[in-house]
Amino acid sequence: MLRRSALLPPTRSFSLALDLEHKMVDNVPGVFQIQTFNAISPVGLSKYDPNIYSIHSQEEKTPNAHAIMLRSHKIKEEEVPPTTRCIARCGAGTNNIPVSRMTELGIPVFNTPGANANAVKELVLCGLLLGSRKIVQGIGKMRELGDQGLAKEQVEKVKSQFGGQELKGKTLGVIGLGHIGSATARDASSLGMNIVGYDPGMSIESALRLPNNTKLVESMKAVFASSDYVSLNIPYISKPPSEGGTHGIIGRDLLMSAKKNLVICNFARGELVDSEAMKDWFDSGENSGVYVSDFPDDLLYDHPQTLILPHLGASTEEAEDAAATMASNTIQKFLENGEIVNSVNFPETRLEARSDTTVRIAIVNENKAGVLANILSELASANINILQQVNRSRDSIAYNVIDVELDTLSSGKFKSWSELQEGLTMVDGVISSRFMNDVYGTGYAKQMGGQYFV
Repeated sequence: MLRRSALLPPTRSFSLALDLEHKMVDNVPGVFQIQTFNAISPVGLSKYDPNIYSIHSQEEKTPNAHAIMLRSHKIKEEEVPPTTRCIARCGAGTNNIPVSRMTELGIPVFNTPGANANAVKELVLCGLLLGSRKIVQGIGKMRELGDQGLAKEQVEKVKSQFGGQELKGKTLGVIGLGHIGSATARDASSLGMNIVGYDPGMSIESALRLPNNTKLVESMKAVFASSDYVSLNIPYISKPPSEGGTHGIIGRDLLMSAKKNLVICNFARGELVDSEAMKDWFDSGENSGVYVSDFPDDLLYDHPQTLILPHLGASTEEAEDAAATMASNTIQKFLENGEIVNSVNFPETRLEARSDTTVRIAIVNENKAGVLANILSELASANINILQQVNRSRDSIAYNVIDVELDTLSSGKFKSWSELQEGLTMVDGVISSRFMNDVYGTGYAKQMGGQYFV
């Protein structure tokens, strides 16, 4: 245990070292430890200042990470040390992170909405064409003829086997009108397609991104009934639709209302589709539709009416760079200033800059009556003057950011910052506290099983 005042802080905008007793992580004072899983884009990682951030790959793990960055790695609770302040996924979905458990532990989980939107949108447009023109089947046939030395001789004779239809004048149904859905709608409209959309939770920002010819309908059934193509762009929630989830939401009822030659593009999540219902719909012999997806499926992967690709949605250099950059910036805002953006489990909290004469305290607590009052009482008992306070909540969690005057030592009631942090952290309902100062990587405390952890 070393007192921060005994350590030299790195060069940064503030010169604030408090008399807090904390362990130095990996024996490196003033450095944030970032643990990565998967191959994270070097462009994104380059956004970290090497003077105050130390990056660890999956092969060189740090036992005391302050933040975790990952892509597809399915992280387990035992891989999240008690020192972890936040987790960021370089991508939109967070199904590979136990979000509910992280919320209980007081750890915000971030994603990167919109960073991969263009990459996925382009693959959806590709899927529309693959489902329309039998391109994959035609390539396979030409390779077969080439092996037989008959490609040039048969090229005109076999083309009638691979007829299709044009996109122009057809109707595309877009289910989910966020970043990807609205971008898909815009570009499909520019190809001459009519657009039908459904999204009960659509934001004003998303609505403004839609093309003028978009017709909004009130149900997915209405989308399926009127569309020649459907693009799925909704999140996966592992509950049945009857319980508010999206597991198997594309089922028999929707398929029964669809046009006989409907092309379905699913570059969102494989579990959205009821595979048995889809197979039965194909096998009835009455439907010539096509299912295009980049998610594997044990029932549909080799069906003649399906085109299953590797999971390529966000697999472009540009998308990986953008997602890693957004994740890096989000982590830095949180670790250095306490600001929360793009979190899937914590409330958005945007903050004004603080001066070098203030101490910023961030407290995560259960969202229940009396906790905030007890936190403020603890500050009042130490004669601490509050300059700025922000209180936000989301479901079961609350997040408080409090800026207090640094010049408090003259008060007879004030004993030490260390004692103040312990008092705040041990308030009933508080999960963690963080005192931000220039010795980066320190200043974090948790209440764990009724014990004080620093």
